Amino acid sequence: MDPVGFLDSYPGRLLAVDEVQCVPELVLALKLIVDRDQRPGRFLLTGSANLLNLPMVGDSLAGRTESINLYGISQGEINGHKERFIDRTLSGERFLDYSTNLSRNDYMEIVTTGGFPEVIARRTGSRRNIWFDNYSNAIVRRDAEEITNLHRISELPTILKILAARSSGELNIADVSRDTSIPQRTLVPYLELLQTLYLAQHIPAWRTNLAQRVVSRPKVALLDSGLTARLMNVSASALSQTVSPHLAGGLLEGFVAGEISRQMTWSYERLELSHFRDQNAGEVDLILETPDGRVVGIEVKATSTPVPRDAKGLIYLRDRLGSRFISGIILHTGSSSASFVDRITALPLDALWKT
Repeated sequence: MDPVGFLDSYPGRLLAVDEVQCVPELVLALKLIVDRDQRPGRFLLTGSANLLNLPMVGDSLAGRTESINLYGISQGEINGHKERFIDRTLSGERFLDYSTNLSRNDYMEIVTTGGFPEVIARRTGSRRNIWFDNYSNAIVRRDAEEITNLHRISELPTILKILAARSSGELNIADVSRDTSIPQRTLVPYLELLQTLYLAQHIPAWRTNLAQRVVSRPKVALLDSGLTARLMNVSASALSQTVSPHLAGGLLEGFVAGEISRQMTWSYERLELSHFRDQNAGEVDLILETPDGRVVGIEVKATSTPVPRDAKGLIYLRDRLGSRFISGIILHTGSSSASFVDRITALPLDALWKT
C-alpha cells in the first residue's frame, strides 16, 4: 500500500476514511500531506476508537486535526428537539413552570433503550438484547484485538460487566482488580482501552480546595445506558421500586452523565464535567464548570418526591462558592418542578432534553 499516493489521489475533494484505526500507516502520510498543504477540510477521519490513543499510531497529528466525539443519539435528537439545557441553566434559568406526563416506568424504558440507532429501531426488549449481545461481543473481541497488543483481551468482557455493575460509582481500581483477579498495574491499560473504544467515560473528581476530606477518585460509567442495563441483565420492569430500586439510581446517573456529555459537544459554553464528594459535606453527582469559574451542580434521584436532604451537597457548594454558583438542580422521576431553596430547583428528568 502507498499511503501518500492514496491520500493524494483525490485532489480538490473531501476524502473520508472510515474505521481509520484499521490503517494506522495513514497517519504519518497525513502528517506529511497536511504539512505540505495546510488547507483545512480536505480529510474526514472516522472510527470506532480514539485514533490519538492508539499505541500503533506513529504521530498524534497535534495541531493538524480537530477532534469531535460522536456519542450515541441524544434524547433530544430522538424527539426532534435541539437541547439547550446547559446554556439555559448557565444563564440562570430555573424552569419552575416545567412539568411532564412521563412516569418513572417511562424513564426506565428510555434508560434501558439507550442511544444506539439500531436499538431504538427495534420494538421489543428481546430484539434489543440480541443486538447488545452481538455488539459487545464484537467490539471487545474484534475491535479491541485490532488496536492493541494487550495479552488478556479475553478478560475485557468481564471488566466491562463489572464496570456496568458499578455504574456511576467511584472507580476503585483495587476493588476491580480483586473482582477480576487482574493485578492493579496490569488492569489500568484495559480501563484506558475501554475509554479508547468509546465504551466508558471517567468523570474526574472536581479539583477544589473547598474542603479537606474531598474524595479524589473518578467516577466511571458506560457511555450508553442501554448497554449498561443489558450487561447488568436488568429490564425496565425490573427497575421498578419493588424489584431493583438500588440499581435504578446508578443507571439514571450514568444516563444523565451521557446526555450531558452529548450536549456539551454543541453547547455555547465550553465546560469541564466532574463530580464532588466530601466525607462530611455530602456529594454532588455532576459538576459543570466554565473556564471563568461558574458552576452548576446536578443531583440525580430515582424518586418522584425529592426531599430537602437531597440538596445537602448542592447547598454546601452554593454557600462556599457564592456568586460563582449559578444553579443547583435535582433531576427526579416526578412530574413537576419545585423551588427548594435559593438557586436550587427540583426538575423532572426530561427537562434535560425538552428544554
